[in-house]
Amino acid sequence: MLPGDGIGPEVTAAAVECMREAGAAEGLAIDCTYLPVGGDAIEQCGEPLPAETLAACRESDAVLLGAVGGPKWDRLPRPKRPESGLLALRASLGLCANIRPVRSHRPLVGVSPLRADVAARGMDVLIVRELSGGLYYGTPSRCRSRGGTRSAVDTMRYDEHQVERVVRLAFQLSARRRRGVLSVDKANVLSCSRLWRETAQRVAADYPGVALEHMYVDAAAAELVLRPWRIDVLVTENTFGDILSDLAGAAVGSLGLLPSASLGHSSGPGLFEPVHGSAPGLAGRDLADPIGAILSASMLLMYSGPGESGRRAAARIESAVMRVLDAGYRTPDIAEEGSKVVGTSAMGDLVRRAIRDDGHGRGGPASESPTNE
Repeated sequence: MLPGDGIGPEVTAAAVECMREAGAAEGLAIDCTYLPVGGDAIEQCGEPLPAETLAACRESDAVLLGAVGGPKWDRLPRPKRPESGLLALRASLGLCANIRPVRSHRPLVGVSPLRADVAARGMDVLIVRELSGGLYYGTPSRCRSRGGTRSAVDTMRYDEHQVERVVRLAFQLSARRRRGVLSVDKANVLSCSRLWRETAQRVAADYPGVALEHMYVDAAAAELVLRPWRIDVLVTENTFGDILSDLAGAAVGSLGLLPSASLGHSSGPGLFEPVHGSAPGLAGRDLADPIGAILSASMLLMYSGPGESGRRAAARIESAVMRVLDAGYRTPDIAEEGSKVVGTSAMGDLVRRAIRDDGHGRGGPASESPTNE
């Protein structure tokens, strides 16, 4: 457990309680170790990813992260900033794909900023983002001054293997869903994107039952807000995935609703985290939406839990969240007129009690668990 910064500790606390409740219902004992990361680790240890934290993560079955970062540490050199600790953790655990399910929930159609007729049709998009390459890891990456003029360079670099493994995962996931992969690139401009498109086309030949469509990233952004129902699984590189997944999250009403799972190409632990940031302005005020963190705990049980019992526990959490929303409870970010507005801890308690009171909790997206590769 890496609660991290800002609202991270608050939403993580709610997620852990819900995970324990669902686990207990399925006979799973969950052993949690809490360690610092990000700004919290800088304050305690002087670095964003202490060796003790990394070692414990490597030895765990799974890692649940709250959030990292904040303006307090923005002036630090890049290697010492909280976000560098997160990037280093992803790289050290060999995580290569981030899976972000973006679903509009029927009770929350009114909080979507999309046009009413678009929002009413709903969104059920699975975004698969490459996580180990591209601009965030490429070298050189530096800022310098010469002759009184400052300049900066970042490097986007991909090899065919990096592209293939994440595209292949997207096809595996889509084969369990609506059997359509949208591969997003900028192949009319970028060499990396041309490699991406050619590799996706080659991988598609191994999945004749899944349709492949290519789209430039600017067109894909428009598609997400104009015709999101057309998209089943969207797969793209690191930077594009970061941007598009936040756009999709805003389209359903709040980034606070969205979970994610980062998986590797080995048997090591996955990293599970809500997609929102640390929101330092909300920290300590009991206002943050814990649903994204709670659903991240559900994904942890689904992908890293012990087989069928883990999937059943995950389904219990998802079912409980839907029942609480159906009952009209909302945190401030998703509140509408007539809502029963509650804080972070109360929303967590409501979901936990709904899990406890659920006699079955079967079904739902837990059946979408892919091979961890």
